[in-house]
Amino acid sequence: ELDVSTNDDIAVVRCRGRIVFGEEADELRLVVLGLLKETKRIVLNLAWIGYIDSSGLGTLVACYISARNRGAEIKLAAISPRARRVLTNTKVDRLFEVYDSTEQAIISFRSYPEAAAG
Repeated sequence: ELDVSTNDDIAVVRCRGRIVFGEEADELRLVVLGLLKETKRIVLNLAWIGYIDSSGLGTLVACYISARNRGAEIKLAAISPRARRVLTNTKVDRLFEVYDSTEQAIISFRSYPEAAAG
């Protein structure tokens, strides 16, 4: 289950359940691809993810690549302990900036242009 909201031009996707082969992973990929047409800044909140399989990991990597190809960025926030273990063990977490909360990820996007300009 995906819940999408926007905060200024930052899209926040709250993911619930599992990111696994089939409908779940496909839906996440389609949502992210749709958002990349509208914004270059996406936060994936993984607080309610109970399980990620290899297909789910592939989906996250594909989302990362799609974002990079469009000059966009995806950040991860509030990763559940189970999801964090899978992402850390597979080193997929190294692709993304990871934050303890959605709010911290949003703030990091807002402070980024100022840091680049200074």
